Amino acid sequence: MKFPVLILQNLTPDGPGHLAEWLARRGVAFEVRNTQAGHAYPGSIDGYRALALLGGEMSANDDLPSLRQAERLILQAMDRDVPVIGHCLGGQLMARALGAQVGSSPAPEIGWQTLQVADTSAARAWLGEPIERVVYHWHLESFELPPGAERLASSAACPNQAFAIGPHLAMQFHVELDRAKLAAWSASTDAGFLALQRDCATVQAGAAMRQQAATALPAQQRLADRIYRRWLGLG
Repeated sequence: MKFPVLILQNLTPDGPGHLAEWLARRGVAFEVRNTQAGHAYPGSIDGYRALALLGGEMSANDDLPSLRQAERLILQAMDRDVPVIGHCLGGQLMARALGAQVGSSPAPEIGWQTLQVADTSAARAWLGEPIERVVYHWHLESFELPPGAERLASSAACPNQAFAIGPHLAMQFHVELDRAKLAAWSASTDAGFLALQRDCATVQAGAAMRQQAATALPAQQRLADRIYRRWLGLG
């Protein structure tokens, strides 16, 4: 029997995107639990080969039962050597479950932004050479580093871009982005708070997101391939 990957989805519009495509192409079974669609998160990580957590517009600190259950599953998985990966809010939930603070980011990051990969063996293993990389963000909050974590990347706007603890990875960015998610998210950037932050260097307009995606999205998906392979131990 092939054990599936468990994917926890917080909001219907924020699905697994490229992650689902990547798993399907490699014949890796996966199960998506979408709490906004009424799916209950499982009570135990038993029977799953890995755990992935997606993003969402809520705060990791919000008093939502699904968020607290996600944290319990994170701790179960890490205790049982089931590899965990968190995308944006998912990474924040990992940090929070491990005792670190999640709060307002020094600056919002929305759209294609640059980060610096750390010059360490762990950072190279997950993210490649210690160079600047362009990845897609959408967050107003960020995580502190929990005990035992190693920082893998940073930026001026957000010092803690990613951390690892053994086979577990938390990211502040969205390597699961695909063209459908990019189209939907970039179309929403003229509304609400985004329209009021056009003067912020780390908030990108939708048209600029779509234009930069011609080169940035394929590069990010190559990075995602590296990350997902290491997460699942596929070499």
